[in-house]
Amino acid sequence: MTDASPAERYASYRRDKEHPVLRDFVAGYEFDLDEFQVDACREIEDGRGVLVAAPTGSGKTVVGEFAVHLALETGRKAFYTTPIKALSNQKYADLVARYGADRVGLLTGDTSVNGEAPVVVMTTEVLRNMLYAGSRTLVDLGFVVMDEVHYLADRSRGAVWEEVIIHLPESVSVVSLSATVSNAEEFGEWLETVRGETTTIVAERRPVPLYQHVMVGRRLLDLFASSDVDAAAGFVREGAPVNDELMRIARDDWASSRLMRDRRSPRKGKPGSSKNPRSVGNGRRVWIPSRVDVIDRLERERLLPAIVFIFSRAGCDAAVQQCLDANLRLNTAEQRDEVVAYVEEQLGSLPNADLNVLGYHEFLDALSRGVAAHHAGMLPAFKEVVEVLYLRGLVKVVFATETLALGINMPARTVVLEKLSKWNGETHADITPGEYTQLTGRAGRRGLDVEGHAVVLWQPGMNPREVAGLASTRTYPLRSSFRPSYNMAVNLVHQFGRHRARELLEQSFAQFQADRAVVGLARQLRKAEEALEGYVEAATCHLGDFMEYAALRRRISDLEKEASRARRADRRADAAMSLEKLRPGDVIVVPAGKYAGPAVVLDPGLSEHGHRPQVVTSERQARRLALPDFPTPVEPVAKVRVPKKFDARNAGQRRQLADAVKNAVHALPLSVTHPRGGKAELDDGTAAEVGRLRAQLKAHPCHGCSDREDHARWAERWFKLGRDSQVLARRIERRTNTVARQFDRVCEVLEALGYLAGEGEDVHVTDRGRGLMRIYSELDLVAAEALRSGLWDDLSPSQLGAVLSVLVYEARRPDEAPPSVPGGAVATAIDAMHRLWAQLEQLERDHHLDFLRRPDAGFAWTAYRWAEGDDLDGLLTRADLTAGDFVRQMKQLVDFAGQIADAGAGTPVRKTARELIELIRRGIVLPG
Repeated sequence: MTDASPAERYASYRRDKEHPVLRDFVAGYEFDLDEFQVDACREIEDGRGVLVAAPTGSGKTVVGEFAVHLALETGRKAFYTTPIKALSNQKYADLVARYGADRVGLLTGDTSVNGEAPVVVMTTEVLRNMLYAGSRTLVDLGFVVMDEVHYLADRSRGAVWEEVIIHLPESVSVVSLSATVSNAEEFGEWLETVRGETTTIVAERRPVPLYQHVMVGRRLLDLFASSDVDAAAGFVREGAPVNDELMRIARDDWASSRLMRDRRSPRKGKPGSSKNPRSVGNGRRVWIPSRVDVIDRLERERLLPAIVFIFSRAGCDAAVQQCLDANLRLNTAEQRDEVVAYVEEQLGSLPNADLNVLGYHEFLDALSRGVAAHHAGMLPAFKEVVEVLYLRGLVKVVFATETLALGINMPARTVVLEKLSKWNGETHADITPGEYTQLTGRAGRRGLDVEGHAVVLWQPGMNPREVAGLASTRTYPLRSSFRPSYNMAVNLVHQFGRHRARELLEQSFAQFQADRAVVGLARQLRKAEEALEGYVEAATCHLGDFMEYAALRRRISDLEKEASRARRADRRADAAMSLEKLRPGDVIVVPAGKYAGPAVVLDPGLSEHGHRPQVVTSERQARRLALPDFPTPVEPVAKVRVPKKFDARNAGQRRQLADAVKNAVHALPLSVTHPRGGKAELDDGTAAEVGRLRAQLKAHPCHGCSDREDHARWAERWFKLGRDSQVLARRIERRTNTVARQFDRVCEVLEALGYLAGEGEDVHVTDRGRGLMRIYSELDLVAAEALRSGLWDDLSPSQLGAVLSVLVYEARRPDEAPPSVPGGAVATAIDAMHRLWAQLEQLERDHHLDFLRRPDAGFAWTAYRWAEGDDLDGLLTRADLTAGDFVRQMKQLVDFAGQIADAGAGTPVRKTARELIELIRRGIVLPG
């Protein structure tokens, strides 16, 4: 601070004197800390918790590292928690490099290294489990760093973060690190409510300025009209105008596409030929570059290294192959040799028989050229190699899915987005401003780049203004996804008793947000009540009580609608009965839904839990249908032969069967292949009541009013607003103590099953419930009930692996073809578990809960065969799995089997589960 004034130098001296640990900590860095980092570290040294919300790549983790440093300096422990194992592994390596392997430990689901060290890196679930188990490792814990704490919005895992924050001892300081969220102050206020003194520090400035571009053909154009970056924020200023040239390209592209639609008839000169100069390359006015062209342009502009986000695993792998086919080389000969040596050192322990299956040689070839993919379908060891080589500057381009953006330290000079939409599990949806910010936030390496660049590739129909909107909206609200689970309930009751547990849950961020929302809802309700009075006044009739007259009209309408609903319900019951009569080979016409039309039945799918026939449609799709697809009864309209060994996954066999269906219905009349429903009729009792009400209506004084319909419109508004007001009132009632009421319903289910017992303050966890305390799974109650009933007692280790996988695995796409399942004891156990799930689901419905998803047998065969010793090649080919998915599912199965072993004390399952773990942990599934 040579240019500082005497007063500023004195203030700095005072601060250093008051924060000696921070002074020593800063001395270990080669760069000066930013103001927000210094402020946060001072708050921690002063004994307060902090919430730091800052953009990706701004250096939030420095604050977490200071908490670790402070813990070591003051003789206390620090836990550094992360949402994913990859980030835990990376942070563990960073801290080991700084403090040594003897002072740092690592605990993830399948890895345990030096767990009693003063500094332990772990996934958040591990810490949650420690808290519930009352682990001695918590003794002397002083600090918990919650990296990527905005994960608490995650629908499936978010509750864990709130559980940890609520249940940590008061003596522990919590350091929360979050992406930039628009309601950081609200979240910070909640943290202060449950954790005591907590300072919220919001940093909106990027340390490396970010410039936005759109790549049109081989041209790299600025997204905004001005490339000036707001120095205070590191972004182009809010509301900056869009580049006029991009808007002109968008208009020309729209006009060109319209012209092409109008010229569908054959003419001389195909689009893209020399006789049609307006269209270029791919037949459009605007040429879309290949992936190799994109990399070539970035290399010429000195914009590498780059991360190219492609929202598809297959797309990432295809991009790498395209680079190999184009003989792209981004590394020098010396760099290539360094890559090969490192990869062979790291992956040399893999079984030789598995290398070809894993695509090792293509992987190594691409890496040696400086190109790699990074996605969840890859073997974890492969991904770690990519991450290390990228940080060493030996990988110049990474084609990645969005999972790379989840906190892993892989900053780039440039980030490229191929598209602005992605598959969300149900449909292709546009990415949100928050997702755009998270992805592009990786552009610009602190200390290496003076600026970062975000590039969006032009796509047909793109609107530059929408892209600019994504780029200029840099925050998103943090919404709690917390809800009490069965496992959570038994652990809380065991530790605190039911009354205290209920009070703790009322401290959740979910309840905090719900209570705040009630204030706004109550204001809406008051306004609605005032409006209702105005509507009654406007509907006043000089001939009589018009609201009485309107109530008669409303009653007639309601009766007719009820009759229509009853008729539809009858038809649904008839439809369910008609499904029971179906047989394989029956050709039916599916009345409704996505797959409406002719189809052949493969399997009627009859069970006590609902009828779900499996069919092949005339459009060659193999699907399992549900009752909503049959609003009306069906009956066979033809019959075709289904081969005995028909494989629904075989496209050729599906095509042949679909053609047979088309031939079978070809000559049928349209009324059969496109049936229409009839109009609902009133039953005698309803018809008589409607007739009586209509007579009263005609006799009412207001029926003859010349302004009757005008009054009626105001009355209808009164009825509609009245219904809306009732809904508002119910929402207010539901949101008050919502989490606690849900906890009560969970406890009622547990009491009905004998997991909790007692009254009032005497409620306690039974011996039966103690097993559930050790099962941390989405289907925890199904597992506990299966274990209690002895359903798995007689299974071999391999059979148990197949059966447990049903409670762990969940297909990425709900319409995946049904898999084969091992027969004998495995099939019997899986059927019994489905029946058990159905009984528990009914019990949930009786208590207005919906926690337990349907068990999924899609991994059962693979789990069984791997435990039986099958080789990797045959399994991945037969199961159509990637190596990454296979390893992830197997490690989840190992983790779950460990929970079952812990929960199964005193049962044969404990020994079987431990034997299963030993069978599974081989080859590429070994810990690492």
